[in-house]
Amino acid sequence: MARSNAANIVVLGSLNLDLIAQVTHLPTAGETVLASKLEKRFGGKGGNQALAAARQGAQVNIIACLGDDPEGRDYRNHLRRENINCSSLNTIRGSTGSAFISVDALGENQIVVIPGANAALTAPSVKMQRSRIAVAKAMLVQMEIPLDTVLAAISIANETSVPAILNASPIRTDFPWGDVTIDVLIVNEKEALQIFELTEAAAIQSQLSCKGIRQLIITRGDKSTQCLTKITVTEVPTHPITPVDTTGAGDAFAGAFTAHFAEGVSITESVKWANVAAALSTLQLGAQEGLPHRGDVQSAMTKLAIDQA
Repeated sequence: MARSNAANIVVLGSLNLDLIAQVTHLPTAGETVLASKLEKRFGGKGGNQALAAARQGAQVNIIACLGDDPEGRDYRNHLRRENINCSSLNTIRGSTGSAFISVDALGENQIVVIPGANAALTAPSVKMQRSRIAVAKAMLVQMEIPLDTVLAAISIANETSVPAILNASPIRTDFPWGDVTIDVLIVNEKEALQIFELTEAAAIQSQLSCKGIRQLIITRGDKSTQCLTKITVTEVPTHPITPVDTTGAGDAFAGAFTAHFAEGVSITESVKWANVAAALSTLQLGAQEGLPHRGDVQSAMTKLAIDQA
């Protein structure tokens, strides 16, 4: 499974300080739940996905914003330690983004995000990074930053023939599908239903072209991951695991997928790697702590192949 050169990719997105509360069960509306522990971790979908890609061997350039607070300084140093290029990482006056996360005994979670400095990642600031995006093998972006910024980044990728990979999370009902071209859209089942208002693969396929989507990936928890184009539907089995914390599993998938896809690997093979990376990421508490390295994923894939032989 070894490949030669690591791919240069751009990840554009949010950086948050995560405050994680461990609870016996997630609160319902109006309910107060006592937490057994509170931890502070680095998170945000942009940071998580950048780290996931870097640990799979990609050369990652991150385009994002931090506050000038201690959390922002700590986060920048953290990314540098992970060999992520921070030359396009801006610092503004104010607070770094944050998120409040509750995790229950089964590993399920609820998340509330406060944008902070992430709101300062504007379309004009991204347009200044055109040359950085233009030389990348792929660009990965999510939806925890302003919508205009997302669209500006995808437009630049389209204009410079760089594959644009969008993880449409958290979902935006006002996203102008069809205005830009998305080479690979990554969503979960719930997000897919909100975008297409359909669940049947054939019906979804008929909408891809008009929505500007070339390839669609739908993650479905422990069920097989679906890969759709206008004419094909492929299902890729997930990796069997008992999760400790599912926070960031989707980010682990998106980052790992982009790292391998940017190396020129097929979409199906890239999803295989991403499925295993996402599964392994759930074995530790926190969105980034459990993100596996390339060797960990390769070992798990090899072991599974041996066990199934």
